[in-house]
Amino acid sequence: MTLSATSDAESIVNANAQGEKSATGYSWYVLTVLVVVYILNFIDRQIVSILAVDIKADLGLTDADMGFLGGAAFAVFYALFGIPLGRLADNWSRVRLLSVGLALWSMMTALSGFARNQVELTLARMGVGVGEATASPTAYSLISDYFPKRQRATALAIYSSGLYIGGGVSLFIGALIVKAWNEAYPVGAPMGLAGWQAAFLAVGIPGVLVALWVSTLREPVRGAMDGVETASSPTPFRAFASDLSMIVPPFTIWGAWKRGPAALAINIVTGAAIAAFASWMIKLTGNFPQWSAVGFGYYAVFSWASALRARDAATFKLIWGTPAFICTTLGYGLVSLAAYALGFWAAPYAEIVLKLPKAELAFILGANGALSGFLGVIIGGRLADAMRMKNPAGRILMIIFGVVGPIIPIWIGYTTDNSTMFYTMNFLASMLAATALGAAAATTQDLVLPRMRGTATAAFFLGTTLVGLSFGPYMVGQISDLAGTMVDGKLVGDLRFGILSLIGVAPIALALLVAAYRTVPTAERTIIARAREAGEPV
Repeated sequence: MTLSATSDAESIVNANAQGEKSATGYSWYVLTVLVVVYILNFIDRQIVSILAVDIKADLGLTDADMGFLGGAAFAVFYALFGIPLGRLADNWSRVRLLSVGLALWSMMTALSGFARNQVELTLARMGVGVGEATASPTAYSLISDYFPKRQRATALAIYSSGLYIGGGVSLFIGALIVKAWNEAYPVGAPMGLAGWQAAFLAVGIPGVLVALWVSTLREPVRGAMDGVETASSPTPFRAFASDLSMIVPPFTIWGAWKRGPAALAINIVTGAAIAAFASWMIKLTGNFPQWSAVGFGYYAVFSWASALRARDAATFKLIWGTPAFICTTLGYGLVSLAAYALGFWAAPYAEIVLKLPKAELAFILGANGALSGFLGVIIGGRLADAMRMKNPAGRILMIIFGVVGPIIPIWIGYTTDNSTMFYTMNFLASMLAATALGAAAATTQDLVLPRMRGTATAAFFLGTTLVGLSFGPYMVGQISDLAGTMVDGKLVGDLRFGILSLIGVAPIALALLVAAYRTVPTAERTIIARAREAGEPV
């Protein structure tokens, strides 16, 4: 890597060829452990997909209801708690935080197995979201301190492969457990549990043991890999409690009042506008859980961002005040919208529309999802690093490819009645979409100072969750219900039409990423100068 003599940011944040540190064998060991954690993360998150048809039948739910359970019920709390937990990752032991979070989300996954109605299952999924919010802020920050910048997109891509492996394995495991349980207990099951409930228990409990393994990892020196060593906060939980109070109403009102009359007025007006929009959408769709959760989430994010601006102007400036960061995050958020929607609905679609047996589709879709995602994210990460060496905005081109590449496979795969063609096109769509993740993650990490990486990761995941996960599965389910028909007094959705509607988000994503391509080089080159302008002592 050549050091640019024209940039304060590059002279401090980048390392030259002679002085740059290298990843060690222990770095790769830590990365392996983190991949295992991320696999568990997505098994617990995505297992709802293969269980959707059974849950829907047992609890009497619609496609939109299932889209909510697979999306916003988890995503809103994952995103919101990612904010204070991301800040805690910047100020406290990341190893300890990840261990606690893993134990929490594993226990909440197990508790999902005791749910008897939509409300109980929703509460359990919210708990899973809170626990999983610790995973990526801690992992991204740890990886950035174990790997030099020239290997960072590759390392983050390898970590992100756990997303696809876990998502794929969840289908196979879920189907296997449901089948074995129902065959073993056609009647009189222990505690009256159905097969889908047993599946939640079976995948949740092992995570507690893995949490003990994670606790043995060594905490690296923060920022040492970039030559900008940064000490942890002496009072990490004070900042965490403060951040938590800034996203939970009515404390948000109190926080705004302390910042002055103008801040209070803006907070109240914004909250009222979001509430009015949510109420209108509830009347329009009839889905109270989805829009109340989304409205709560967006108001909380606004309140937190406003408070962050007042108390940490430099972090706000490099995240919320940087168009390159926002456009990259929202552009990739729309890529993730389609990816999450396909990840959730592919199995129910194959079971309902193509009439494929659960055991077969779970095995094939699970293997396809794991392999396609793994290949896509690794290839994309390597290409993104190579393109970044030649072009400061080269990684953005990789994200753009992740938008355009899946369009044709989605169209062919979800209009054919041939199962082989469906599996093949689903594989291609997943692989091509996955190429964008490493590039997007590395770009957002490169646009902030080392002490801000956990917060930047939380902000990045606001895009992938409050935009992608909150709306992807729900959008398909809601459109499916709207396009559906009544059969014997029951609504039968049109999942094919719902999934094809995902293509419509591509033009919006492209516009955002073109803007990111134009602004990323300048934003990265001026990190230090802009941080200093905002009061950062660097």
